[in-house]
Amino acid sequence: MPTLLVTHPDCIAHDPGRGHPEAPARLSAILDIFREPEFAAVIQQDAPLGREADIARVHDAGFAGAILAAVPATGHAALDADTILSPGSGNAALRAVGAVTAAVDAVMAGTADNAFCAVRPPGHHAEPTHAMGFCLFNSIAIAARHAQAIHGAKRVAIVDFDVHHGNGTQTVAESDPSLFFASSHQYPLYPGTGAASETGLGNVVNAPLAAGSDGRVFRRAFETRILPALDAFAPELLLVSAGFDAHRADPLAGLELEEADFAWVTARLMECAARHCGGKLVSVLEGGYDLKALAGSAAAHLRTLMKQN
Repeated sequence: MPTLLVTHPDCIAHDPGRGHPEAPARLSAILDIFREPEFAAVIQQDAPLGREADIARVHDAGFAGAILAAVPATGHAALDADTILSPGSGNAALRAVGAVTAAVDAVMAGTADNAFCAVRPPGHHAEPTHAMGFCLFNSIAIAARHAQAIHGAKRVAIVDFDVHHGNGTQTVAESDPSLFFASSHQYPLYPGTGAASETGLGNVVNAPLAAGSDGRVFRRAFETRILPALDAFAPELLLVSAGFDAHRADPLAGLELEEADFAWVTARLMECAARHCGGKLVSVLEGGYDLKALAGSAAAHLRTLMKQN
């Protein structure tokens, strides 16, 4: 089976404004490099619009409607200092939700071995009760709940290697033993969560990394902490919050990863998925703010996903 790429032009229409790091050019840079001949075997699918019912599995009742109602007809509207809406933001966020649910459907049905959702805005900071940190809807958590509600998955794992801790995803997972959440991230750094002592019900593994940590330190954190715990959980589906802002060139943080490190972690996660769930893996774009580093790292990620186990 092929690797599936799910995206939509509406995700480029979300524009937080001039100078904002979470810019439309992020997704354009990724999609440009994905047009290279080496990715011709990837099957591309347009993301459908996500449904408010899907969002309501993670976010409070009325949350989706309130976010969509706040989308301005012109100009910009600020939910907080970092999280800015433009006229295209509502459809972009709904396409991100639709992308992850469509990708889960394809992987669970066996029509794709794995999938990458190239969408924005990102989602892992969004809490059940509020948007924050560039994020509107927590797409990766919505994907997990969709897998459980629609496909009957009893154990869903989420691994997040964005440089910022996925606080919203942890909030959803930490009190539910049917979910597993693991994160490598720079610490301390926004949003201030993700200490190693945060373990939920024993189903949360945080691997905080000091500023300046390189690929060697990152790989050791996965090998000694995250991957053994993930194997012990034995997921029926593996979801990945794929943020590429731990790259050494990224302007918003201070880790020292390179493209090879993202390829390495992708391969290790694929091996785990092969051991436990027939390779079922869905990855979703989160951060990454240096355009060249982002495009190269996303290409390394997708290139590795294409190497089926």
